[in-house]
Amino acid sequence: MSDAAVVDAAPARRHYNVTFAVLALGVLAYAIMQTLVTPVLPTLQKDLHTTQSTVTWLLTANLLSASIFTPIFGRIGDKVGKKKMFVWALVALAVGSVVGALATSIGVMIVARVIQGVGGGVLPLSFGIIRDEFPAERVSTAVGLVAALIAAGGGLAIVLGGPIIDALNYHFLFWIPTILGVLAAVVAFLVVPESPVRLKGPISFLGGALLTGWLVALLIAVSEGSTWGWVDGKTLGLIALAIVIAVVWYVAESRSKAPLIDMQMMRLPAVWTTNLVAFLFGAGMYAAFAFIPGFVETPRHTAGYGFSASVTQSGLYLLPLTVFMFIFGALSARLSDRFGAKQILVVGAAISAAGYAMLAFAHDERWEVYFASAIIGVALGLGFAAMSNLIVMAVPSHQTGVATGMNANIRTIGGSIGAAVTATIVTAGVAANGLPPESGYRNGYAVLAGIAVLSTLAVLAIPVKRHAHATVGQPHAELALIGAGTLSGSEPE
Repeated sequence: MSDAAVVDAAPARRHYNVTFAVLALGVLAYAIMQTLVTPVLPTLQKDLHTTQSTVTWLLTANLLSASIFTPIFGRIGDKVGKKKMFVWALVALAVGSVVGALATSIGVMIVARVIQGVGGGVLPLSFGIIRDEFPAERVSTAVGLVAALIAAGGGLAIVLGGPIIDALNYHFLFWIPTILGVLAAVVAFLVVPESPVRLKGPISFLGGALLTGWLVALLIAVSEGSTWGWVDGKTLGLIALAIVIAVVWYVAESRSKAPLIDMQMMRLPAVWTTNLVAFLFGAGMYAAFAFIPGFVETPRHTAGYGFSASVTQSGLYLLPLTVFMFIFGALSARLSDRFGAKQILVVGAAISAAGYAMLAFAHDERWEVYFASAIIGVALGLGFAAMSNLIVMAVPSHQTGVATGMNANIRTIGGSIGAAVTATIVTAGVAANGLPPESGYRNGYAVLAGIAVLSTLAVLAIPVKRHAHATVGQPHAELALIGAGTLSGSEPE
């Protein structure tokens, strides 16, 4: 018998638009924090007197931490209260940001990035709070806006990283998230109402430990594989270890009476197919963020391609991606209501394939890169918002946190693998000048276009049935799940 939901007597609820404004601030703080250091890693390497391989751990450590805590905080929030865990996630983000702002060594800054990664819990908790607090007809729009903020905030941070370093110093890469995180935590504590729907039962610490184990092993192998070598013993050993622990985790969670991740929920057709699409979408987004700046920064007089852009200028090439991602993420819910979330996701996936193909084969002029960036922004805005809504609609409200947390996690894993594969392709056959050949970028983005085509086909496998969203205090309305009937043992009391 798995966990069952209980409904607390609801306290006086504030207007849902007030709640949404607080959630948006918290999500924006996390999204900006996550990628703000990405474009300025060479500067941080110099200022902190470290090596290139060490400074990349500022990304890897944050990625590992977020991957672990995003689903775990989502699940704990489903049990003990989403508002409570939302505030704690923001507190962790602020504490990590303060540590990073005061850091003068790479070791302390890596620790700061680990602490900041705990803030990833704001993502599933935001979706869960929206599901609890919003009128049914407003849920999809709010979820789409939050999904758009997640992606667009990350893109905005890449654009801002260079100017912040140029105008101020690297400490402000952490002070800005500190201010946003503290403000969001305080206002959330004062304004956001606590969850009326919660799960009964204990928290599975074994499930959390096993989830942590296989994620750490897999993501370290993927992050370091291009440096160590993909057939190196360390890389293969970590991948094998990740597979073994993942199998043990799956078996343990399937047999648990109170699993951290409900495997029955993960096996729902509408859930696993949407997660597959998230994996493929993530591969493209992370690679775009990583390799568009590298391409445009390449000195044309040396390599014969690129635009000799500075770090600040390179961020501007991602500005169309960021702007259009937010605009079309905000529009996605309205379009989904009219045409269906699945149809919008198909369109987003197909458009992303066109954007990556353009980057691969039409990149000689600046306007071509700007245009391709805008196309990818449209695709990601439509896609991420639609995916989030499909997941929210596919599960009962008391599993919204863990379901959306795992979806975000799978997107991150896909992004890590996509970025690693693209890096291997781009850097194959590095010239004597130390720069990748133009063919490396062309081949890398051609592969991403192919992955986007696969994601388009994967979307077609998502089963969709309309069902009524439950309002607060009406959990029984959510027994009609998308594409798979009810979850055995998960019905609300």
